[in-house]
Amino acid sequence: MRDAISNDTSAVLSQWRAREAEVRATMAEPGIIELAQMKTMTGMEFLQGILDGRVPVAHIGKTMDFFPVEGEPGRIVFQGTPGRQHYNPLGSVHGGYFCTLLDSAVGCAVQSMLPKGIGYTTLEIKVNLIRALTDKTGPVRAEGKVIQVGRQVGTAEGRIIDASGKVYAHATTTCLIFPLP
Repeated sequence: MRDAISNDTSAVLSQWRAREAEVRATMAEPGIIELAQMKTMTGMEFLQGILDGRVPVAHIGKTMDFFPVEGEPGRIVFQGTPGRQHYNPLGSVHGGYFCTLLDSAVGCAVQSMLPKGIGYTTLEIKVNLIRALTDKTGPVRAEGKVIQVGRQVGTAEGRIIDASGKVYAHATTTCLIFPLP
């Protein structure tokens, strides 16, 4: 039984690494999209542009070495590999890494549901760290899923998992939705 689980984890890890290589090969340099261009896209078109390399990735993603790897309306997945550069003085990955990765996933899940000309910002995020991350954990994924998106408020939930499906943290967010200026 243990060998079957180990083989499953190895297969998932191989898939994750292959997807990471695909995304990195097409990823645009970090940057900020012009507001006029942003207004012409739905939230999902914008996120698909990042996945396709037509829209710049976020500077924070490059700084913290994570990026989107999957997306569909209402669901976005980010992947990253925590390393020693993310450590706190106690010898594990700083809580800010968890929070930033989850904020990206849950916020972008809300964004994926927005029509052209509409933006969002995080109003509140609640993160529960339930297991330490280290540089030995390997790649992790933060999956954000929409709970509800209305005219002015959107909510989503997310969790960070490793290739074996072990949960490291979970979060909920409330986002303010507004017309882009």
